[in-house]
Amino acid sequence: MIRVLHTGDWHIGQTLRGFSREREHDAVFARLVGLVEEREVDALVVAGDVFDGQNPSGESQARFYALMARLHAVRPSMTIVITAGNHDAAGRLEAPRPLLEAIGVHVVGNVRRRDGAIDLGRHLVPIRDPSGAVAAQVLAVSYPTASCLPPLASLMRAGEVSPIVRGVRNLYDGLYEAARPRLDGLPLLVTGHLHVAGGLESEGAERRILVGGEHAVPPDVFPEAAVYVALGHLHRAQEIRHGSGGRTVRYCGSLIPLSATEQPYQHGVSLVTLGDGPAPRVEHLALPRPVPFWRLPEQGEIALADLGDHLAALALDPTLPPEAQPFVQVRLARAGLPAGFRAEVDRVASAFPVRVVDVRVTAPDHAEVDLVAPGAVLARLAERDPEDLFRLAFERTHGCPPEAAHLDVFHRARAAAA
Repeated sequence: MIRVLHTGDWHIGQTLRGFSREREHDAVFARLVGLVEEREVDALVVAGDVFDGQNPSGESQARFYALMARLHAVRPSMTIVITAGNHDAAGRLEAPRPLLEAIGVHVVGNVRRRDGAIDLGRHLVPIRDPSGAVAAQVLAVSYPTASCLPPLASLMRAGEVSPIVRGVRNLYDGLYEAARPRLDGLPLLVTGHLHVAGGLESEGAERRILVGGEHAVPPDVFPEAAVYVALGHLHRAQEIRHGSGGRTVRYCGSLIPLSATEQPYQHGVSLVTLGDGPAPRVEHLALPRPVPFWRLPEQGEIALADLGDHLAALALDPTLPPEAQPFVQVRLARAGLPAGFRAEVDRVASAFPVRVVDVRVTAPDHAEVDLVAPGAVLARLAERDPEDLFRLAFERTHGCPPEAAHLDVFHRARAAAA
């Protein structure tokens, strides 16, 4: 029996409306180290987006390397597999590979080939049980950049909608065919950093990332032989339901809320146990939130004039240091909202130990909308999600909400224009 801890989307170095997340990362990383020790984890799989940007600061890199050292110290026999996400610079992430492998850390960036053939030694990582015997294999695959996929022109086929999906499928098929002779009947885990159809996104938090304007692939692109597919990119912990095969396809989610829309999520990691039954046993291990993240009010909306009263009712300690102050998302009623209301929100909130990171204005009822009415209060475009505007315009034009096919065309156009 072996235990694999599946995590990802760390986004080290991220800020939220200019506020540092260092305190939160330090706290969740400390808990991660504790879980590895308490649960006697045999392998840690990090499914991409280690850093928030492709040029992480020295402090962010130091935080990452210190974490690797701490994980190795508490569990020297543990194998660590890290893949690059769309936020990571694959080459930069791989650069210290020789040093990291000395402490059991295997970093996989772009797909590697030698003389046109996949360099399997870079992608297939064995996991050993407490006795030292190889008990499973991890096929580590990073975010599929254009350089990882075959030329798109070669993938075009009559009657097919997406050469990108075919390219991703071919990539996984090729990796699996190269790995198959070495599997020896052992359980196979596969990684991925991409959007799989059926996964629920976080509004404004996750880029639609596949090349060619595509943003989602079907779950059957992964090898049928895989018992567990460890996904990164979507920040909500969730399992992708699909009809084929017995494999588990799962997003572990991020460690902390990375946008205001993720405030309701239960962030954490996934513990996968292999060998104590015919299928993997998966537990979602929730992580305590280092800094509170509240929606104000919990339901509905408030008038701007009442914001101060609601903040006062929180009864917060006025001596809270800035890095410990709660994040707050404010929902305002549209009625009577003046121009420049965002500055007024900041002015009111400055008297309280909170950090306002998002302000949303309640969408008007359809029957009350009049874009040309004199004195109408208009929300700035920066305060509205493009998809919300598309849905609103579609319903006004056609008298019904858009269907999935309409939204797919919209997302293609939006990705092409980005």
